[in-house]
Amino acid sequence: MRKIACACIAVLLVSGIAAAQPLQKDDPACKDHPLFTRMPDSWLRSCSEKTFDAHEFATSATAKTTVEGRLWQLTYYPQAAAKSKPSELQILRNFENAVTKIGGKSMYAAKARETFMITQDGKEIWVDLWAEFTGKYGFFIVEKQAMAQDIVANAAALANDLKTTGHVTVEGIYFDTGKAEIKPESAKAIGEIAKMLAADPALKVYVVGHTDTVGVLEANMKLSQDRAAAVMQALVTTHGMAAARLKSFGAGPYAPVASNDTDTGRAKNRRVELVKQ
Repeated sequence: MRKIACACIAVLLVSGIAAAQPLQKDDPACKDHPLFTRMPDSWLRSCSEKTFDAHEFATSATAKTTVEGRLWQLTYYPQAAAKSKPSELQILRNFENAVTKIGGKSMYAAKARETFMITQDGKEIWVDLWAEFTGKYGFFIVEKQAMAQDIVANAAALANDLKTTGHVTVEGIYFDTGKAEIKPESAKAIGEIAKMLAADPALKVYVVGHTDTVGVLEANMKLSQDRAAAVMQALVTTHGMAAARLKSFGAGPYAPVASNDTDTGRAKNRRVELVKQ
């Protein structure tokens, strides 16, 4: 009887210690990604967020695809005081259901890892979920996007390329997918075009819009023309350039500078060029 009593007391003591354990707190620099809530009784141990980076996502047992854009990495641990830890399968199934509810799909699933792709507001969001038998899990999440061009050619460089080759690609002019409205971050690049034109009053240029091959040809032709016209209009209305010095033209997908078979190539083909008249 004494041995049994002692054993019971020991169990009670151990249980009491577990119950008294303080809850682990999230890293103060971290927060959940807006797409997902967390598993019950878990805490956010570490995170990172990069404006532009790349991650490889498994799409089959032997294939991976590299996605570039805004990258989040988050790692969750179960609370030490939790009565039970979720299994790998439980974690994967929970997030499969969450992804399905927001219109996403599973691209590939393995024993303790799964790749998802979600489309929201015209953007692709890729998720690489991993899980462990310990109840730990985490994500790599990439919101696919082209890199914002932080450095744009100055007026002198644009003028030099026009003089040497007769044409120049203007880096740093941005549009939303399928639209012709110039994004605000394009102001610096357009300002440099204006400086170049102001420095040489005799210079006349064609503003030429280009697209990749994604979508219908007729739509791409119109889109490239509309984008070229938008840049020309910005030069006239915002910078006071004479409309007679500018002509807009849409080349659509007809003058690629790279292969349209890759994301990188398509990004290079979506561009605005100046061609000397």
